[in-house]
Amino acid sequence: MRILDHPILGSQLDIEYLWITVDGKKIKAKKGETIAASLLANNIRIHRYTSRYKEPRGIYCGIGQCTDCVMTVNNVPNIRTCITPVEDGMIIQTQYGHGRRGEDSER
Repeated sequence: MRILDHPILGSQLDIEYLWITVDGKKIKAKKGETIAASLLANNIRIHRYTSRYKEPRGIYCGIGQCTDCVMTVNNVPNIRTCITPVEDGMIIQTQYGHGRRGEDSER
């Protein structure tokens, strides 16, 4: 789902990729893109489940103003994935509820 040949921006020829782990699955991410962009490129759209009704949430505003895209990143909950760049070896988990350790961990 990545645009590698854009009519205005041109072709991206020298792309560097790295690896991140999302819910135990290793996926390829483009260096410099956000976590949310990497997830979208790999067809992952659900980032968290709400605490009250357990409803799925994903990208909404895309600029860090809402909290719909928060996930647990490297064991730190509530990371806004739309503004956080990927780093090689990141471990990302779907967040359940508020993301506090030990809370809402059952699925």
